[in-house]
Amino acid sequence: MNKIRVVHYINQFFAQIGGEEMAHVQPEYREGHIGPGLAFNAAFGEAAEIVRTVICGDSYFNEHMEEAKADLLAMVEDAKPDLFIAGPAFNAGRYGVACGAMAEAVQQQLGIPAITGMYEENPGVDMYKSSVYIISTRNSAVGMRDAVKKMAVLALKLARKEPIASSVEEGYIPQGIRVNLFEKERGSKRAVDMLLKKLKGESFTTECPMPNFDRVDPRPALKDIRSAKIALVTSGGIVPLGNPDHIESSSATKYGKYDLHGINDLTQATHATAHGGYDPSYANADADRVLPLDTLREFEAQGKIGSLYRYFFSTVGNGTSVKSSKAFAEDFSKELLKENVQAVILTST
Repeated sequence: MNKIRVVHYINQFFAQIGGEEMAHVQPEYREGHIGPGLAFNAAFGEAAEIVRTVICGDSYFNEHMEEAKADLLAMVEDAKPDLFIAGPAFNAGRYGVACGAMAEAVQQQLGIPAITGMYEENPGVDMYKSSVYIISTRNSAVGMRDAVKKMAVLALKLARKEPIASSVEEGYIPQGIRVNLFEKERGSKRAVDMLLKKLKGESFTTECPMPNFDRVDPRPALKDIRSAKIALVTSGGIVPLGNPDHIESSSATKYGKYDLHGINDLTQATHATAHGGYDPSYANADADRVLPLDTLREFEAQGKIGSLYRYFFSTVGNGTSVKSSKAFAEDFSKELLKENVQAVILTST
């Protein structure tokens, strides 16, 4: 029996080309497997093998999506695969978007089954979970072994056109599809059994999972804004010219703290945005459009606010996970509380 032919998509990092500094590389391919492809081949055993690896830099793909997809699809089609695998991308936002976009395009335009893997907070999940099987992974490459194992099993089922079980059984992120099936026990008994387990503190699996929305209670209004110390925080990526902390244009892993002492206006000679995913022209021409320093300086001079905190905090919201964003805020908010800052103006793009 002939082995299932697989084409694997990876980014510049897993292709061992380089990190963020090489995220601009254009589509290319290598025959055979590279990087995580070795683990996939081992998981496939004699059933399948990676015959070609297609590669693209994360920045290039997201900034030239249609051109990148067209070039990569031609490379995939030329290899005549039976199956397409992308990633896994874990919690890397741009990589996740690329994996989801390529898996969807291969399925829709080439008619080849495709699968990818991501962490649940990856922006690629919400964008492509309804059209692509996305195996749920951990948030970093530490979970590579488990991700590959689950992806390989489901991938072979797809290639063989075998029935796909529920998301709980197969390990993929729910697609919002409900299928009728017969259970051994009637619904009323199953419901009572779950209730009893819940009352006893035992583990159980719900048959109707509900979305878990994070809610933040609003703080009381300031009693007197004219005496309040106010800080500026932005997810719009405003940074001193040159981006000294090298904050990523997408899926940021860090934030920056920058001094506003003696500065009344943000100009294109001193500040710019590190944010990707939108036209930065207006923000670069006048960063006050994203971080309104000029207006707050006026308010400060007119006594409309007590004072403006000396430093502002900035990161990029494009593809940055909720988990990372919370960690950033928990970190710099300690300083704001210590410095008796009463309010924060949070701006985005």
